Amino acid sequence: MAMKLVVKVIAGADEPERVAQAFSVAATAAISGVDVSLWLTSEATLFALAGNCENFVLEHSPPLNELRDTILAQGKITVCTQCAVRRGIGQEDLIAGITIAGSASFVSEIMEENVQALVY
Repeated sequence: MAMKLVVKVIAGADEPERVAQAFSVAATAAISGVDVSLWLTSEATLFALAGNCENFVLEHSPPLNELRDTILAQGKITVCTQCAVRRGIGQEDLIAGITIAGSASFVSEIMEENVQALVY
């Protein structure tokens, strides 16, 4: 029976430890073979844009862009529809492989059997 981990990130660059922890947990789970879905909401939506993960630095933390790429290679990353619209972000603005979806999709994912959900 496969397990799935859904991680919702609401923190932005102004809360670097929360951001780094969320990405690190999601990437570690993905590498371990867990089905991972990372949701970027609120200020975290900006990490779906080119350069923002590359410019994020937190001492003693792996580079955020490497964690993002690991998650994309093994799982999926989704940006909240409303959060994207509020920031003028469209699908064409996102890094390849990242999608936009609404709360109905998020609820559907977390209600699946054998799902663990975390919010950072």
